[in-house]
Amino acid sequence: MEFQDKVLKCIDCGSDFIFTAGEQLFFHDKQFKNEPKRCKACKTKRVSVLGAPPAPGQNRYTKVETQATCSGCGKQTTVPFRPTQGRPVFCRECFMSRRTAASA
Repeated sequence: MEFQDKVLKCIDCGSDFIFTAGEQLFFHDKQFKNEPKRCKACKTKRVSVLGAPPAPGQNRYTKVETQATCSGCGKQTTVPFRPTQGRPVFCRECFMSRRTAASA
């Protein structure tokens, strides 16, 4: 299959950009159904705003710390996740005591 460069219009900034034959071949090989909608500059900006996947060798996940009130003892604690509404949140001590009680 022979591909030729195409001129596309960016949906963000409205400028024209080239969808090269090599890029089209890549899209075809990966069986992508849609052509790109954004120029390289707008795509880079969008990825930086939405959170790009980290480069190889970097931490894959950023640690989240959330202040919460323990459902067991009522003291303020910090948990390494965003609590889900309607689910209990426990401090380290209450979590460990419930964990050992459950395994016994």
